[in-house]
Amino acid sequence: MSRPFGEVLRDRLLQMQQVIFIDLGLTDFKEAWDYQEKLFNEIVQIKINNRNIPADCQIPTPNYLLLCEHPHVYTLGNSGNKEHLLISEQQLIQKNASYYKINRGGDITYHGPGQIVGYPILDLDNFFTDIHKYLRFLEEIIILTLAEYGIDTGRSIGETGVWLDAENPSKARKICAMGVRASRWVTMHGFAFNINTDLGYFGNIIPCGIVDKSVTSMEKELGRKIDEEEVKQKLKKHFAALFECELVHG
Repeated sequence: MSRPFGEVLRDRLLQMQQVIFIDLGLTDFKEAWDYQEKLFNEIVQIKINNRNIPADCQIPTPNYLLLCEHPHVYTLGNSGNKEHLLISEQQLIQKNASYYKINRGGDITYHGPGQIVGYPILDLDNFFTDIHKYLRFLEEIIILTLAEYGIDTGRSIGETGVWLDAENPSKARKICAMGVRASRWVTMHGFAFNINTDLGYFGNIIPCGIVDKSVTSMEKELGRKIDEEEVKQKLKKHFAALFECELVHG
């Protein structure tokens, strides 16, 4: 007699938690946001359904890691101040940029070509139920990746993201911004990592609402263009190690 599908899948995932990796490439921000919402809602619905059935019949929740780039866009988080967008709607059009208020934490940030954006959509019940630890893991993925290029980075007390010279306000600069949403321990949104980013676009906002610190990129720090595909491979490697998971292509 064949075993129930849910039992077979659950036993396989118990061997090592799997995360489905999808590279969306250059993708419109709204399209990527809608796709995140679809995956997020599907996971949440599975968890709701599982509450009403015996444990041995429950369906395991999937996990995803999406990587992509976006055309020029500014996004404002739930706690953000729209006054931190320093240009008008007409100027947005002139710069071929979009603007969205979205359902993540944090203030305003910029996404654009040359920036790797990561959207982990994870059921933290499959890993650990600690948002603080989750954010530190995302930061550590970036810190470890940059260390492979000889760029020494760390954290800034009281601020999320990854920084250079965080202990020196006159030199402090952010290389990776973060903002997440979580409900029922399911995550969405994530990090924006400046690789070959046109940093001029940050001049149109007060990034993350922080007025006394600047932004940077790998290209600026190293003085050369960076192979973004190579960076993605390193990000995936450190993600899998920290979350103790297997990345499988979706």
